[in-house]
Amino acid sequence: MRNLPTERVPRRLRGAALSTLVFLAVVVACSETGADAGPRFDDETTEGVVTELTCMKHQPRAPGPRYTDDSIRRTDETLALLRYYTANGSKPYCDGGDVTDIDRQWIDVYIALGADEEKVKRP
Repeated sequence: MRNLPTERVPRRLRGAALSTLVFLAVVVACSETGADAGPRFDDETTEGVVTELTCMKHQPRAPGPRYTDDSIRRTDETLALLRYYTANGSKPYCDGGDVTDIDRQWIDVYIALGADEEKVKRP
């Protein structure tokens, strides 16, 4: 049996391998998605433009941590919710129906944020 040379890996090759591993670790860390923060409130704007509403639509999904968890709540999303209910909260629903359980949860978030409960009273 012959003795194979025990030459060390050249420093340049070690550096390249280490750089590749660091790069892959960053890519994996950045591409990993966090937990679902829940739906965005539909404030019925079109590309951020607010229009005058005569009635409101029902929210299709209940609020999630995006609006209920202080550690991930974003001001821009919260302000859209506050603006919508302040301007439209006492208007009827477009389908003529009453507040649904999901709508009630959004209204509760609105009130929990310190907004005026009178703005969401039904006529």
